[in-house]
Amino acid sequence: MDEPAARPPLSGPEDARVRPVMLFRRGFYVSLGVLGAAAAAAAVYTARGVLIWALVALFLAVSLDPAVRLLIRWHLSRGMAVLVVIVVALGLTVAFLLSVIPAMADQAPALVKAFPHYVASLQDRSSSFRQFSDRFHFSGQIDKLVASLPARVGSGALGFTKSLLSALAATLTVTVLTIYFLVDLPRLERSAVHLVPRAHRARFDRIGEVMVDKVGSYMIGNILISLVAGLAAFAGLTALGVPYAVPLAFLVAVTDLIPMVGATLGAVICIVVALLATRLWPTTVLVAAFFVLYQQLENYLIAPRIMRRPVQLGPGAVLLAGLIGGAALGLIGALMAIPVAAGIKVLLSERLRTRDAADADAATPGDGQTTPPPSQSSMAPPQTTPPDPPRPANRRSRPAANDGARPDDPTPPAGRH
Repeated sequence: MDEPAARPPLSGPEDARVRPVMLFRRGFYVSLGVLGAAAAAAAVYTARGVLIWALVALFLAVSLDPAVRLLIRWHLSRGMAVLVVIVVALGLTVAFLLSVIPAMADQAPALVKAFPHYVASLQDRSSSFRQFSDRFHFSGQIDKLVASLPARVGSGALGFTKSLLSALAATLTVTVLTIYFLVDLPRLERSAVHLVPRAHRARFDRIGEVMVDKVGSYMIGNILISLVAGLAAFAGLTALGVPYAVPLAFLVAVTDLIPMVGATLGAVICIVVALLATRLWPTTVLVAAFFVLYQQLENYLIAPRIMRRPVQLGPGAVLLAGLIGGAALGLIGALMAIPVAAGIKVLLSERLRTRDAADADAATPGDGQTTPPPSQSSMAPPQTTPPDPPRPANRRSRPAANDGARPDDPTPPAGRH
């Protein structure tokens, strides 16, 4: 049975009628895609605050997960381990705030109010600083900054109440999300692994465990190192007689969380306050010597003992990641950027290692170092050519006396057929 002939392409007026319809349909689909992408971007931008809270909560959950797994190894259920970790973390946070907030409430406003007086006193003691202040109007800028601080903090009781409620709502939301993520983190990890093709799931699971370990160990270690830095700063400033030791120590603990430059920044602020509030010799010089000595102890003694699994990033990568994270999410972003960058490095290193192993396996047979296995044809015994079968004798080549045949025999010879 003959197949129907293919329909010839449209041409002429019929083609002119169909082509605008196809163009309209494609344009409609493209417009729908653009509108969908714009709606998704608008939704993400509108809910950016909640998404940032969720991201911070997930990061905190990953940071606390090593402590939860340690309690699980001590034969506790995951729910009970999460409860213990959350109670201990909240208890330590509340105890720290209760010990710091009263002194901060007394000394921080006093430091702000007395700062212009300290600048004026330094101008009286140093002619160089007085010339510098007169040239760049430093005293006027300080007075203007101090006068604008109340407006920046909040106008009256309404602004303070609004800021307090917003902070409480954010803290409560992040705490609840952290508990949820911490309880459900194994299931989230399995769901993420199932998104990967089956052939790569084992490797992806291993990479995920390494990333979680690095993030958790870095965050817990960084917080402990910052607490040690704050306590050491408080003890040193108090021993040297520097006023406002509590807010300065709290500032040192907060800035020490910032990678690379945080410890130096906190030390410089303390040295400046000591220079303004006390004399250059011996108090300010001793404060500078104390922070130089402590930074050496932190770099070579405290940090290696607390952070047994460092992130192993170069200084340039650490600084760049901190700047990007700080520009995106402020201090929280700067804290999150370093372990995230370390996780990305782990992912890239695993990918490069797998690629190099595959290239080495592919290059092994032809690199001249190993001999390829003998083929089946080379292992077979050599074959000998069988001898030719005996050819029938040609009767004409023999004399007639040997075969007894007559010359006029009508039978054809055997060699001719």
